[in-house]
Amino acid sequence: MLLTVDGKTVYAATGGRAFETGKPTVVFIHGAGLDHTNWQLPARAFAWHGFSVLALDLPGHGRSEGPQLDAIPAMAQWIVRVLDTAGVKSAALVGHSMGASIALEVAALIPDRIDRLALLGAGAAMPVNEALLNAARDNPAAAYGMMTGWSLAQGAKVGGNPVPGVWMTGASMALLGRNAAGTLHRDFLACANWSTGPQSAAKVRCPTLVVAGTADLMTPVKVGQKLAEAIAGARFETLPNCGHSLFAESPDALLDSLKRFFAKP
Repeated sequence: MLLTVDGKTVYAATGGRAFETGKPTVVFIHGAGLDHTNWQLPARAFAWHGFSVLALDLPGHGRSEGPQLDAIPAMAQWIVRVLDTAGVKSAALVGHSMGASIALEVAALIPDRIDRLALLGAGAAMPVNEALLNAARDNPAAAYGMMTGWSLAQGAKVGGNPVPGVWMTGASMALLGRNAAGTLHRDFLACANWSTGPQSAAKVRCPTLVVAGTADLMTPVKVGQKLAEAIAGARFETLPNCGHSLFAESPDALLDSLKRFFAKP
C-alpha cells in the first residue's frame, strides 16, 4: 500500500489483505536500519484475523521515500500524519527497538487515539555503543556485523531458527544492507539523542505490553522491566533464550504473546 505523507511516498505492507478503515488497525514500526519485512508473520496473522495492518517503512527506509528523519519525536509526529493520511482515527502500535521508542512517543503524543501499545526489545532510553555508532558512520558493513553479533542470541547463530535451513546471521546482515549506507548511523544518532522516554512513559494510558528476550544484550531484561514499571498497568513478558531480534529468533512465541495481549479486553 502506498501513501503520500509530506509530499513523499510511504510504503506500508498490509499483511496480504486490503486495508480497511472500518476494522481495528495495528501499526507495526521497525527498528534502526531495518524495514517492514521484519513483521511478515505478525502482520499476516493480524490481517487475516479481523485487523487492518500497516507495517510501515519509515522515511528513507525500505520502499519509503526519504529523507530520513533525525529524531525520535519527529518520527512520532510523522506516524501521526500517516494515521491522518490513512484515515485511521485510533490504532494499536507494535514497535521494536527504535520503533518501540517511536511508538512510546506516539502514545504520549495522542493518547486518545492509541488503543494498545506493544513495545519489543525496548527501554526508556536507547544508548548506542560508541564503537558501533562510529562503525555505522565509517564502515557500515562492519557495523552490520557488530549489530548482528550483539542482537542474536548464541543459539540463533548455530542453526536455532524454527524454520529449517534459515541462516539468521546472514539474513540479518542482508536486511541491514538493503538500506543506504548512512541509514543505520542516522537511526543510531536518533536513538542516542532520545531523552524523553521517561516522561513519555508516564503519559501512556492505554493497555501496554513490554516484551524482552532473556539473552538480549542490546536492551537487557532489566531495561525492559524498568520501562514496564514506568508505564501504569503495563505487562512485562520475557522470551527465553532469545536475543534482540525477537521477530526472527522466536517468531511463534512472540506472535503468541501479541495474540494473548490483543485478546484481553
